[in-house]
Amino acid sequence: MKSVLTLTLIAAAASAALAQTQMRVGMAYDAGGKFDKSFNESAYNGAAKAAKTYGLQVKDFEPSDPSQVVQGIRAFATDGFDLTIGVGFNNNASITQVAKENPDLSFGLIDDVSSAPNVASLTFKEEEGSYLVGYLAALNSATGVVGFIGGMDIPLIHKFEAGYAAGARAAKPGVKVVAQYVGTTPDAWNNPGKAKEIASGMRSKGADIIFAAAGASGKGLQDYIKQVQCIKGAQLPSGVKFGSDNFAKVTKSAGYKAACAGNTRPMFFIGVDSDQNYLGDYDNNPATMNHGLTSMLKRVDNAVYTLISNVKSNKFKGGQSVFGLKEAGVGYAMDNFNRALISSAQIAKVEAIRQRIIAGKIVVPSK
Repeated sequence: MKSVLTLTLIAAAASAALAQTQMRVGMAYDAGGKFDKSFNESAYNGAAKAAKTYGLQVKDFEPSDPSQVVQGIRAFATDGFDLTIGVGFNNNASITQVAKENPDLSFGLIDDVSSAPNVASLTFKEEEGSYLVGYLAALNSATGVVGFIGGMDIPLIHKFEAGYAAGARAAKPGVKVVAQYVGTTPDAWNNPGKAKEIASGMRSKGADIIFAAAGASGKGLQDYIKQVQCIKGAQLPSGVKFGSDNFAKVTKSAGYKAACAGNTRPMFFIGVDSDQNYLGDYDNNPATMNHGLTSMLKRVDNAVYTLISNVKSNKFKGGQSVFGLKEAGVGYAMDNFNRALISSAQIAKVEAIRQRIIAGKIVVPSK
């Protein structure tokens, strides 16, 4: 009979062998942190799903300062991680540098294209998903004015704005789209106070539905709408008036009725990247009107999961992969929180538009 010591040594050896063979993935996140309820969190969810499916190890790196990114990525490479993913275009330089230093390792980059051949660059047709939510925004706006809050003023976020504006104008040619950006540095992704200030300014211009593609700054928009809930007829600027009341029959909370009595219309935000509809349930009662009209889904989770799966099955390939409506890389969110807000007739219209974009009959502008 083997001794307890012998069994212990065998177990330890088996554990060590597993550690040597277990696939390891390093995730270097962008500004805002992995639980930003948006872009980073979607990437995290994809990695977490892969970890559960394949029994692999995922290690996170959340830099407190952008200058730390390259050290964190290099640490994963030095430890021989099978795959290291840089979440966000800000990590391009760091991922590219370390990938070139380690040509035998695999790397991934979200939202930009690396020049290193051993980096899988995953990009999205954000303009296509934004077109669909812009279409819904215009169909449901009571004022004919919709807003767009961008995070950092860069070409990537211009794609969101361009698609959103084009979709809104396709639904209602006379709609007015007002747009503003939080800032020009990476801090723009994590400044909810500034986004809240922008939202207030857009409401004063008559905007009743606002789409934010601004990372963690989007919380400022959500908080503002929670605070005001509606737009009042007496506060509309010159030339703007209520033209519809699509939500008259939707059950409202007691708090909403008290704050928004009289000639008013509800305000809504449109979420981004992840399904953020639930964040508009301000009274914790899904049966009453939700203030998240929908969310523009950017399926970073699916892209990350697919990349990890490819590495796991030895199918890793460097270069750019693009995810649009055709690849189920973008879309819009429908769930129990917004089911009462968007009619089946509107969904049918949007689905028809989606198919036309996939077929190439509608070319969505990206700038």
